[in-house]
Amino acid sequence: MSLSQKILIVDDEEDILKLLKTVLIKEGFEHVHTAATANEGWRKFQDKQPDLVILDIMLPDGEGYDVCKQIRSVSNVPIFFLSAKTEEIDKILGFAIGGDDYITKPFSPKEVAYRIKARFRRAEAVPEEEKKDRILKAGPFELNEQTFELKKNGEIIELKPKELGLFTHLLKHPNRIISKESLYDQVWGEESFGYDNTVMVHVRRLREKIEDDPSNPQFLVTVKGLGYKLALEETKR
Repeated sequence: MSLSQKILIVDDEEDILKLLKTVLIKEGFEHVHTAATANEGWRKFQDKQPDLVILDIMLPDGEGYDVCKQIRSVSNVPIFFLSAKTEEIDKILGFAIGGDDYITKPFSPKEVAYRIKARFRRAEAVPEEEKKDRILKAGPFELNEQTFELKKNGEIIELKPKELGLFTHLLKHPNRIISKESLYDQVWGEESFGYDNTVMVHVRRLREKIEDDPSNPQFLVTVKGLGYKLALEETKR
């Protein structure tokens, strides 16, 4: 039986990538993508929009925890951490930042495949009313957290990945002042050196897309000396 769900595996060990991909394909998954670094994993996630991510914690250019933060800024897809770390604190941290499962090395590839299938079965069993809750509505905006589609007054707004991550975080915290440093940490998931200009540039680009008059913003407003806030009258899920 072929399965249409897309899976992304991020791990720097080539043998693990090949083994997991081979087993998942044998178990029926047609779309299995791989990445060997944190940066590549994030790019592949944006490009392929997988339905589930298997994420190693220790990567050559960073930690899987940071990639998880980036993903969680724009998506609720299931994330399975894969790690040689077996300490309870590591597992707790994995779940705390948004992981859905934690698999320790060495592991059984077939068990991983069955855990994935079980996860998808549970998702399919979710009532339609609960699935609708994944659409976030606030003011004139409507964001589908599964398809990453943003609408303003029913019209689709095309956003680039970082713009989408920035807007999603603000939309989830309406009328709350959020510092530039906090926005950078949530959306970029990197050290905050030089964050000030990066956030300002993306805020300017975002305003050009969501505001009627970007030079006189009504929604994405600057709170001098503190940060930004998304000014909205009503928020509901």
